[in-house]
Amino acid sequence: MMTTTTTASAHCSLSQNNNNSRKLNTESIPSSSLIFRSSLGITSTSGASLSSKGSVGRLCALPGIGDIFSEKQPTPILDTIETPMHLKNLSHKELKQLADDIRSELTFIRNETQKSVKGSMPVVELTIAIHHVFSAPMDKILWDAGDQTYAHKILTGRRSVMHTLRQKNGISGYTSRSESEFDSFGAGHGCNSISAGLGMAIARDIRGKRERIVAVINNESITSGQLFEAMSNAGYLDSDMVVILNDRRQSLHSKQEDAPKTTINALSSAFSKLQSSRLFRKFREAAKGLTKKIGKGMYEWAAKVDEYARGMLGPPGSTLFEELGLYYIGPVDGHNIEDLICVLNQVASLDSTGPVLVHVITTEDKETREEKQIGIPKKDNQDPYELDPQPSNRTQTYSDWFGEALTMEAQLDKDIMVVAAGTGAGMDPSLKFFHDKFPDRIFDVGMAEQHAVTFSAGLSCGGLKPFCIIPSTFLQRAYDQVVHDVDRQKIPVRFVISSAGLVGSDGPANAGSFDITFMSCLPNMIVMAPSDEVELANMVATATCIDDRPVCFRYPRGAIVKSNTSVCHGVPIEIGKGRVLVEGKDIALLGYGSMVQNCLRAQSLLSELGIQVTVADARFCKPLDIKLVRQLCENHSFLITVEEGSIGGFGSHVAQFITLDGKLDGSIKWRPIVLPDNYVEQASPMEQLALAGLTGHHIAATALNLLGRTREALLLMC
Repeated sequence: MMTTTTTASAHCSLSQNNNNSRKLNTESIPSSSLIFRSSLGITSTSGASLSSKGSVGRLCALPGIGDIFSEKQPTPILDTIETPMHLKNLSHKELKQLADDIRSELTFIRNETQKSVKGSMPVVELTIAIHHVFSAPMDKILWDAGDQTYAHKILTGRRSVMHTLRQKNGISGYTSRSESEFDSFGAGHGCNSISAGLGMAIARDIRGKRERIVAVINNESITSGQLFEAMSNAGYLDSDMVVILNDRRQSLHSKQEDAPKTTINALSSAFSKLQSSRLFRKFREAAKGLTKKIGKGMYEWAAKVDEYARGMLGPPGSTLFEELGLYYIGPVDGHNIEDLICVLNQVASLDSTGPVLVHVITTEDKETREEKQIGIPKKDNQDPYELDPQPSNRTQTYSDWFGEALTMEAQLDKDIMVVAAGTGAGMDPSLKFFHDKFPDRIFDVGMAEQHAVTFSAGLSCGGLKPFCIIPSTFLQRAYDQVVHDVDRQKIPVRFVISSAGLVGSDGPANAGSFDITFMSCLPNMIVMAPSDEVELANMVATATCIDDRPVCFRYPRGAIVKSNTSVCHGVPIEIGKGRVLVEGKDIALLGYGSMVQNCLRAQSLLSELGIQVTVADARFCKPLDIKLVRQLCENHSFLITVEEGSIGGFGSHVAQFITLDGKLDGSIKWRPIVLPDNYVEQASPMEQLALAGLTGHHIAATALNLLGRTREALLLMC
């Protein structure tokens, strides 16, 4: 364990050693680092501009910035930290220095990996305070959101591998029980930390243990119903646990500048310390006991006075937590280490307190040491932790195309509304265009997917045309509402399923693997998927026209197919009608959604080997184009279905039909290509497709195997 006798000279020595050993020679910098530097307009040591195709950074005019970002800044305190226990004996001054060190480390990680660290920057001091006061892994620390945990990962022995963040075979962007004993529970979609923490607290009490449970939530997750269900149950069970609300001053308010803000001042700081003190808590409990003895009326009157007083001194909404049964403390300045440690120490020292909520205010514009040194100006509403999120020549994505196509439809149809959920803090960038045009026709409900679905159903019942936009992985949380509040009642809600299929560095936590399966099994649901951006616009138009039942369509994360085209009004598609793109006689490839493009790549590879391939775009999983499927079975000896979804999806619907239709009794041989029956871990999009066996080469190899040309299939995969 580290002691406070660490000398300044030792720190200085560490600083010099690290500074010398970590200077980067541009000759040995990986290409990814050079690309990053060029994206900022940073010049090389020779003065020549390091250019990257289509990328010009906003920081190119700043003098000396290349020197700041090209080498790792000294981190003398952080260099002495191997486990959280080493924080115990650090002084407040050293802990402040540690916060600067961690921000420098996060900045370096961001520059090297090109991964956003904006969620972890505001929570650095809070992370330090938690690990200084509590003793993980004996004490259980649970995080609601993965993007808050990078400082936690650095302090818990993973600093040396942070450069592999969200990469293939690297560390996860979320907490993972299999990755570290310090990760008490996996953070995937958020909103689960209080529920899991309460379960751990009850298990602790039953087993007679004494570990402390700490759950960290944030603005995004606090919009979720599960979180309030968990807080209500925690208040009822009255088991000891600490809930920390990391309030980053974010809001679902359409105009952030008009949204209410919780302020921090000397009075609120003093009141927070008073609330958390042992003396105050004992006095309050004694007063409650006394009024109970006097009589029920006196107790209720005293409780109202207590609630009124705390409501007057606390921020708006603070009494809500009290009503749920959590003792509220706050607000606390999330960047004042002394105040954080004082409050958390007092909370941790109390026995039999029941659930406590500590309200911590953090800010996203906290400067890093490097920004202070060179004086980087921050524009209004500019994210200080993003490299350049939307350069003017950024590749257009499916989401961008969808946003523009929907806006065009909304200009023609005043009944079109947008309900967005699960898109994280702030609105999805693809919806900004729609919001600018129709600010009164878009509703961002945050991480409240269940509410989003039923709210959309209500809009539809009121005669409007809601487009309910939810990423595939988050739609899973609202499946009960999809079944009972929409499909069973045949209410025409238009579900837009974004981030469908594999999602690269976000790994299995955000992958959209199951939506084809769980949506296509619903009796009244129309299920479709576009093969390119033009078809996406057509499906927006198609969904607008459907007014007698629910409909859904999915599109992947990533760039569009035809980058030289412009968005135009979509043309409605006949329901349940697929199309043939290429005709051949040897084998048929029936693709669904984005996998049609990989079928076309496979067709190109096979044509070079003299194999004539038919490529068909199914468009619809339900209702299935049975005429097209029959045609493919009758004109070919081999049929391969391809989808970027789990077992039980599009291929299963095709198999069901051709089995009942007797086609499998004849000469047709059918093979499905789907996602493997396991979670595909984080990697680049192409690496994930290769791992899943969904590339054009894999499809072509499957076709060659069916044709008995096994050797050529093996050569194709080499």
